[in-house]
Amino acid sequence: MKITQRALLVSLLGLSLAAGAATLLKTDPAKTSVSAVFKQMNVPVEAKFKKFAIAIDYNAATPDAAKATVEIDTASLDLGEADMNKEVAKKEWFNSAQFPKASFVSSGIKAAGAGKLNVSGKLTIKGKTADVSFPLTVKTEAGKQVFEGALPIKRLAFNIGEGEWKDTGMVADEVTIKFHVTAAP
Repeated sequence: MKITQRALLVSLLGLSLAAGAATLLKTDPAKTSVSAVFKQMNVPVEAKFKKFAIAIDYNAATPDAAKATVEIDTASLDLGEADMNKEVAKKEWFNSAQFPKASFVSSGIKAAGAGKLNVSGKLTIKGKTADVSFPLTVKTEAGKQVFEGALPIKRLAFNIGEGEWKDTGMVADEVTIKFHVTAAP
């Protein structure tokens, strides 16, 4: 079988494109966390979500080809007290019975310098969708990719805290979604 230069070039180009494509990473649940940080009566609170699913397609050589999807079980927010956990799942807060998942789907990930990415996409909470963007750091530790970032949002834009809970004197409107994701191929 005779291989022409053109066929060899096409094969090598295909291999290099495949090598540069994004790679689906598997998250390490023991080293991954997603939390909500806010102020209640001007006291800082950080509450972690216990259940979430994160899918990341990423290759450090081609960060602009990366994609990410996050789904969070809204009823899994742990405020450290069972009654408070039940309260935030109610209709006035997350309305977890009707909206069991909050989600983020990236629409663009761009390199922003060494170890830095700018991420944009659609955030959906309680049936409301908004375009968001935020910076993200990425580094390699022990052969795994570690992604860290924070996304500030306004809870009232997503109807989180309806009725009497719209009062931002009790619970601030500003919420930061913090995440630390450890993943490997």
